[in-house]
Amino acid sequence: MKTITKVLFPPVLERRTRVAAYARVSSGKDAMLHSLSAQVGYYSAFIQKHSGWEYAGVYADEALTGTKEDRDEFQHLLSECRAGHIDMVITKSISRFARNTVTLLETVRELKGLGVDVYFEEQNIHTQSSEGELMMTILASYAQEESLSASENQKWRIRHSFEDGRPWNCTMLGYRNKDGVLTVVPEEAETVRTIFNDYLSGMGVVSIANKLNKAHVPTRLGGEWCKTGVSKLLRNRAYTGDLLLQTTYRDNYLTKQMHVNNGEMPMYRVESSHEAIVDSKIFEAVQLEMALRAKQYAHVGPKPGTYPFTGMIVCGNCGKRYLRKITHGATVWICPTFSRVGKSACASKAVPESVMFSESAAVLGLDAFDKDIFIERVDRVEVQEQNHLQFVFTDGRAVERVWQDRSRAESWTPEMKETARQKALDRGRATK
Repeated sequence: MKTITKVLFPPVLERRTRVAAYARVSSGKDAMLHSLSAQVGYYSAFIQKHSGWEYAGVYADEALTGTKEDRDEFQHLLSECRAGHIDMVITKSISRFARNTVTLLETVRELKGLGVDVYFEEQNIHTQSSEGELMMTILASYAQEESLSASENQKWRIRHSFEDGRPWNCTMLGYRNKDGVLTVVPEEAETVRTIFNDYLSGMGVVSIANKLNKAHVPTRLGGEWCKTGVSKLLRNRAYTGDLLLQTTYRDNYLTKQMHVNNGEMPMYRVESSHEAIVDSKIFEAVQLEMALRAKQYAHVGPKPGTYPFTGMIVCGNCGKRYLRKITHGATVWICPTFSRVGKSACASKAVPESVMFSESAAVLGLDAFDKDIFIERVDRVEVQEQNHLQFVFTDGRAVERVWQDRSRAESWTPEMKETARQKALDRGRATK
């Protein structure tokens, strides 16, 4: 007699749909950020209360337009979809997802190929449905035209202001834009005059920036001064009371890339449009001095290329990228904060270039340094305390090396030794 055994299998649980949401606002104003916060809260509750769904997060971008593909949270969402962690994406509308038709269709088709459905609430469209792509193409084109119209209207307003001799905005130290008129801010105006006078007295732009930072004088936007900021201020003719408008422009409403106006667009010169902070004679004297210094210190011969360690060495204290510097005949890599401000701002240490070559070769297992291998395999080198170098590789590994300071005698170049010898001889003659 055969015996039949009944086998009981556990019930098969249906996998829940992993659902995420995407939200975006195109302005950093408080009202918009409040709206974004409300959207995040709404989608979080909406997904989690659905019995057949599993919450996969809400991805939100602040103050970014839908025409660009480099939105951080948008890209994070796509990465999770590609990794197979999301089955469906919910978003308010096509214009919130992307205003660029090409970007929208490419993204949706990629997600469709991955089996990820995108649901647009406002249009009630599921991209996995048969009619979804046709409707999206039509509506996305409409959204892109809407973005173009808004961009052209904004450009018209700006150009109309330029034609009337009115600045569009004002980020210059010393002025505020009040109803289209530049009004002097006395305290800031005094700082502007000091910068012009210091330059004419012989100070360089770096020294002026250091002086301002040491005195805790902020820039117009509240940041620290740098070489570029001081140079731009010294070249700004608006401080003489004249305006030159539309010196820059954006190429189109999709890329929004800024360009210097070299004649592609009309420029508008308005004389005596506002109260001057700097006398025109002082301004012209500064321009002449800048031209003379540029000619005096101009680089002769071919421009040097980048070095193997350019952009690769990171300060463990302040996070800045190290710069190459030649001092007393020796080549070192040094933190720009330490070099510009001093030890009080960043107590980092300069690393001799010879050390970088030898330690890089050793950590890569090479007999001699190889630039191509170094760039291919090393992501960055972090300079830490007590002569520690941490090599972070492109595969995520990290290896620590400790380098030894050279003795004082070893660090002297032949030129330095000859200079010291001559000084010793001169002192000997003086005592006779």
